[in-house]
Amino acid sequence: GINWIIDHPACALLWGMGCGKTVTTLTAVDRLLHDCMEDGPVLVIAPKRVAENTWSKECDKWEHLHHLRVSRVMGTAKQRTDALTASADIYVINRENVVWLVEHFGQRWPFRIVVIDELSSFKSNQAKRWKALRRVRGRIRRIVGLTGTPRPNGLEDLWPEMYLLDQGERLGRTLSAFRANYLVPEKMNGHIVYSY
Repeated sequence: GINWIIDHPACALLWGMGCGKTVTTLTAVDRLLHDCMEDGPVLVIAPKRVAENTWSKECDKWEHLHHLRVSRVMGTAKQRTDALTASADIYVINRENVVWLVEHFGQRWPFRIVVIDELSSFKSNQAKRWKALRRVRGRIRRIVGLTGTPRPNGLEDLWPEMYLLDQGERLGRTLSAFRANYLVPEKMNGHIVYSY
């Protein structure tokens, strides 16, 4: 997993819960920043409870990661802004604040490496957080998606998640193209398709 992340600028670890996605990703990030001399900082987007605890606890738990500095970008707008000005290797934000973060930086997006913890929470191309991250995707050099459930509601969930990783290289540049190439209408009324 560590080598997979290092060798692939856009990738995912689709491992089950408890398989070590976080420590694997942190180890790869550490090597990218310190051995490969890649530019940071790193942004981790995670569910709120995971953002509050898991990433910083994993750095404390593993001896080889103790030196990584983690800043949690959470709380009020002022607290989030203060956390962004703190010197850190990794900035962790909850997914509800992705839109705020993209608007905060605009064209000055500083995060060259982005980790999406629970990639399946970006399964809707209509969600504001998905659209916000898509706007800055071209400024991200490395992106890693982590989830044990890549298609929680069906195969259609894969397109938005994979688009954020490879910008449409594998599954098509639009959801319509993905549906036309890979899915069959299931429930429809005339030309209106309700499900695939």
